[in-house]
Amino acid sequence: MKRVFKEVGSLDRRCYEAYRLSEEILMEHAAMGLKSAVPSDAQRVLIVSGGGNNGADGVVLARLLYDKEVDLLLPFGAKSPMCKLQLDRVRALGINEIEGIDKAYDVVVDALFGSGFRGELDSSTNALIEQLNSMEAYKIACDIPSGVDRDGVIKNSAFKADVTVTMGALKEALYSDEAKDFVGEIRVADLGVSSQKYEGESQTFLLEEEDMKLPNRERLNTHKGDFGHLAVIAGSKIGAGVIAARSAFSFGVGKVTIVENEPYSVPFEIMSCTTLPSDASAVCIGMGLGHRYDDEYLAKFLLDHSLPMVIDADLFYEEITTKVLASHQALVLTPHPKEFCSLLKLTGIADITPKELQRDRFGYARKFSTNYPNSVLVLKGANTLIAQEGRIYINPYGDSRLSKGGSGDVLGGLVASLLAQGYSPLQSAVTASLAHTLALRSFHKNSYALTPQDLIEGVKCL
Repeated sequence: MKRVFKEVGSLDRRCYEAYRLSEEILMEHAAMGLKSAVPSDAQRVLIVSGGGNNGADGVVLARLLYDKEVDLLLPFGAKSPMCKLQLDRVRALGINEIEGIDKAYDVVVDALFGSGFRGELDSSTNALIEQLNSMEAYKIACDIPSGVDRDGVIKNSAFKADVTVTMGALKEALYSDEAKDFVGEIRVADLGVSSQKYEGESQTFLLEEEDMKLPNRERLNTHKGDFGHLAVIAGSKIGAGVIAARSAFSFGVGKVTIVENEPYSVPFEIMSCTTLPSDASAVCIGMGLGHRYDDEYLAKFLLDHSLPMVIDADLFYEEITTKVLASHQALVLTPHPKEFCSLLKLTGIADITPKELQRDRFGYARKFSTNYPNSVLVLKGANTLIAQEGRIYINPYGDSRLSKGGSGDVLGGLVASLLAQGYSPLQSAVTASLAHTLALRSFHKNSYALTPQDLIEGVKCL
């Protein structure tokens, strides 16, 4: 996994103070990072630069690309001392400055605003961004696409990049759900020192494929009891529980029992009963539960044991969940944004709408996980956030194919399967979340066609 930072200004300052690097040296390396993203066969390049130091990065790039047909547009002029200095240098070379866009380009580089941008674009800048987005060209964003602010929020519009070259280190704003459609591929440009020297401590991390630890079986002398027994508590919508049970069974757990208080037909490989099995090693509850069960019934599965547990869906609207949070030692919670808002309200942390949550997912996930250190939060979204004790792990691999009923039930089953096999809550959440998204690689049908069973089949092929 890689470190991710809220801001990097303090990291830049350490380069000046500890490593004796100058602002100019960092800027030269930033521009070299941008240059590496420009396709070698591109000839016509438009660089749109702001008046500050982010714009200065774009001006330096114009100098480095002097052998190509480069046009430089500075709609706000040069304002910072470094931008003025770099502009003097490119003017000495004779770089072509333009006042408007009236031709086609192979590459468009957005260097208008950096990661410190706040507020929203004014009407003229918004119109410029829309014009850039409409152009048929390979699009590169410098540091962060213009229009995406330091919290990852987009107030009106933003530059839609094919690749974002971010400076020095990864930034949280690049991994907001709103930013996902605008950042494209994310690359990091070093600024004159290695990442090990540039980066400091962080409480946020980007997950990578190698962080997924699959429950592959290495011993030969085993039996099904060696791999745990998961109890899935069925609800009024039995299908959700069946999906979770099938998902869990396909992810290594030795036995799965659906616990139900009414007769249902369940898959032949899944057992069923009306009470919690005596040898259960984990519990999965909430998906399809409905609201017809009273606290006395739910207490048998939520409070009267100390087994590791996955809580999902309808339970995030029930007061009894706060008792579980206060008493249980091994919980994984898997809400989507609306459910998480209900959970935040139940726990007295915040009373907000899903839209407000989405604009500060990192902040609310971190606050909840700090208040409830015995729980692991899996906040579903375009970039799923996994939080424990104030630390956040970002899963960037999800896409819109997962936006289907049943996908969350598959995830709940995967997490619970690992809990039943002895994984820690955090290990279960990280591996299950990565498996859930990386399983999409084996799905080659139309983007709208994914079913829960397709997802389960994809997990089998990891």
